[in-house]
Amino acid sequence: MPDWPDQDALAAAESHLRSMPPLVFAGEARRLREGLAEVAEGRAFVLQAGDCAESFSELSADNIRDKLKVILQMALVLTYSAGVPVIKIGRMAGQFAKPRSEAREVRDGKSLPSYRGDIINGAEFNEQSRTPDPGRLIQAYQHSAVTLNLVRAFTRGGFADLARSHAWNQEFVSSSNEGARYNEIAVEIERALQFMQACGIDLVNQRQLHEVDFYASHEALLLPFEEAMTRRDSLTQAWVDTSAHLLWIGERTRKIDGAHVEFLSGVLNPVACKVGPSCSPQDLVALCDRLNPQRVAGRMSVITRFGAGKIEAVLPPLIEAVRHSGHPVVWICDAMHGNTRLSSSGRKTRHFDDLLHEIRCFFDIHRSLGTWPGGVHLELTGDDVTECLGGAEEVLEHNLEENYLTACDPRLNVRQSLDLAFQIAELLRQQSTPLRFDTSPIS
Repeated sequence: MPDWPDQDALAAAESHLRSMPPLVFAGEARRLREGLAEVAEGRAFVLQAGDCAESFSELSADNIRDKLKVILQMALVLTYSAGVPVIKIGRMAGQFAKPRSEAREVRDGKSLPSYRGDIINGAEFNEQSRTPDPGRLIQAYQHSAVTLNLVRAFTRGGFADLARSHAWNQEFVSSSNEGARYNEIAVEIERALQFMQACGIDLVNQRQLHEVDFYASHEALLLPFEEAMTRRDSLTQAWVDTSAHLLWIGERTRKIDGAHVEFLSGVLNPVACKVGPSCSPQDLVALCDRLNPQRVAGRMSVITRFGAGKIEAVLPPLIEAVRHSGHPVVWICDAMHGNTRLSSSGRKTRHFDDLLHEIRCFFDIHRSLGTWPGGVHLELTGDDVTECLGGAEEVLEHNLEENYLTACDPRLNVRQSLDLAFQIAELLRQQSTPLRFDTSPIS
């Protein structure tokens, strides 16, 4: 947690947030939980994707639209190619805070507080920018509200119509191999819609063809913000965190007796916990017991982040322990955070092959154990960046300097994202047909 220098200003910001309208609603959170229950039963798949850390300076309709485009494209590839319903969850409209391993950053002998995300301080390396500012909590709320408003307009106002799937392909992607493969699917969908219409099927009133459900998520790192956004559900009187539909706890904040676990144990939102190689089977079962004591399907997701070289040793015992406990969790693979490396020039990067290897291992392990690989968690952007290495149209180390824009961790560009979607779709096709998996305890 940051060291806020002005506690009175922090209290005033929290009071202001408590008076503001909710960003999301309890009914939406319950609907997401129902969708995630389908995933837990092996009947759907989760695509959770978006920016590493959102920036106040990058808020624009174009940026939001382009990020939404690539997520919709990936979901379309997965649904059409693998025949599996896809729950779409964005790392957006609230992903402003970033955990840091070090409290301070040193440059040329000068020490300043580390950049912790735009909700806390600025990235510029000077005293004024790096001082935690409670006023940024209000800015984060405003930026999240604008983002959610635009996302709702796009997903409900015709932009997400299947008949417009061609329009989701960005110009700089269309000429690539990945863009061409995507266009082939868009053409086939267009023909299928024309066939259905010719058969007399009323497509106009089929909401599923014209709108999509899209949910917001972020790491519940900054508790003053999350607590100030918590309200009573008017129907059930349960507490709901109205800052996002789904909240997750990070690898650094998953202590069973910690404040973050305590907070998320008390809200009705679907919740997730990220776990790395240091998480023992006993730790994970204890977290499931704490966060989902009633074993409600769809309530609890486990986002694994091990790294390509560790997943085969670490994941199977966790799956077995959770299955023996009887907890109906959604298993999601974060292939990004365990595979970060430094390039020869000192830039943080990730290699596409490492990401794909971890995802393939994730699928293979679940197949061997008879459990369902519930989803993937990715960091990506709608911009034509060069931050991650590899992919079908390979980004090499010398390309990193061409368009490296991230303020924090490296993200997949659109071509790499589509490439990965086609690879995941193939893995899903190889998986058993989605069925109801047995999540009851093994005697």
